[in-house]
Amino acid sequence: MKTIAIIAHDGKKPEMVQFLNEHREILDSNQVKMIATGTTGSKTEAAGYNVEKLLSGPVGGDAQIAARIAEKKVDMVIFFRDPLDKHPHEPDIFMLMRLCDVHNVPLATNPATARLLIKGL
Repeated sequence: MKTIAIIAHDGKKPEMVQFLNEHREILDSNQVKMIATGTTGSKTEAAGYNVEKLLSGPVGGDAQIAARIAEKKVDMVIFFRDPLDKHPHEPDIFMLMRLCDVHNVPLATNPATARLLIKGL
């Protein structure tokens, strides 16, 4: 079973749900487990997906996912970032992205890259 971490900044949450809906068949298979930061997880759940919700990003959810990456418990990260907005938890975001590089975990920060990763499942 593959574990995918799902994260989206506020302005990208609708785009994330749309992306998930476009790939529902793959994500609904028994071969994929999703974890998500709090609000992204709530939106994902509302769209009908089974997801493990962690804390909201600004209060530690990004760090929780980063810890799971370091523990080798995450196989892929899909993080729809809003590059045009400031985020108070920017250090946590950079830590998460750095750990993806350190531990060789695929990271998609936009729908085009995420599509390629999902098709690789």
